[in-house]
Amino acid sequence: MTTLRYKSLFISDTHLGLRASRTEYLLDFLKHTDSDNLYLVGDIIDFWKMRSGWYWPAINNEVIQQIIAKAKRGTRVVYVPGNHDELLRDYLNFHVSGIEIRKEVIHTTEDNRQFLILHGDEFDGVVLNNKWLAHLGSDAYDLLLWLNRWFNVARRRLGFGYWSLSAYLKNQVKEAMKYIGNFEQAVIHTVRERNLDGVICGHIHHAVISDIEDLTYANCGDWVESCTALAEEPDGSLKLIRWVDESMNLLDEKEKTYAYSDSDGRVVSTN
Repeated sequence: MTTLRYKSLFISDTHLGLRASRTEYLLDFLKHTDSDNLYLVGDIIDFWKMRSGWYWPAINNEVIQQIIAKAKRGTRVVYVPGNHDELLRDYLNFHVSGIEIRKEVIHTTEDNRQFLILHGDEFDGVVLNNKWLAHLGSDAYDLLLWLNRWFNVARRRLGFGYWSLSAYLKNQVKEAMKYIGNFEQAVIHTVRERNLDGVICGHIHHAVISDIEDLTYANCGDWVESCTALAEEPDGSLKLIRWVDESMNLLDEKEKTYAYSDSDGRVVSTN
């Protein structure tokens, strides 16, 4: 597969340590993308879930090793902890294996726009004021992800591709959409007060790039349901990457190239 090159990459909510985490897609993404900057926008490691039962397969170590290897090769890697990995907030401004740990960071794009980068749980009243309720919601979400997993096992056996039942249900629930809208407005209000051009966050597992009141709101999404990331192109524009689709496109390109190659691997025609 081709390596995709970007100015900056932003990922959040990988939830390593959660059984439902789509680590195979995440590892594939890290192996086939490169950038000057890599921002880990919170909930990368799910310490909440690991407290109730240890789950750490070998592929999680491969993911961590890929990130460290990028830092060693010169990529600036910044880790902005979220609520599920809030333990790392005790180590703000530390450098670990070349990775900076920051509460938040201002990123300036190539077209000179300034974006606030933070996880986003700071704007979630449930997390801030009712942590027991947040944990209860997390458990209910885990159940939904478990159902989603077996739903997709059945889809694969029937010859269909991956489809997120949990994301579909979330988009159909009026109160969930109201919550997402309120969250976005709260974040944008803070960005406006700080005289910035936009925000890049995570937390609510809803990947999007949108203009709100002339400011840019961008959410990385997650690697539990949607397998999404944000990318800054060389001209400073932001792009939403859906890796399930992107990786298949890259494989298709590789297969087409192979089909038009000679026995030595040289491309002889692409028509």
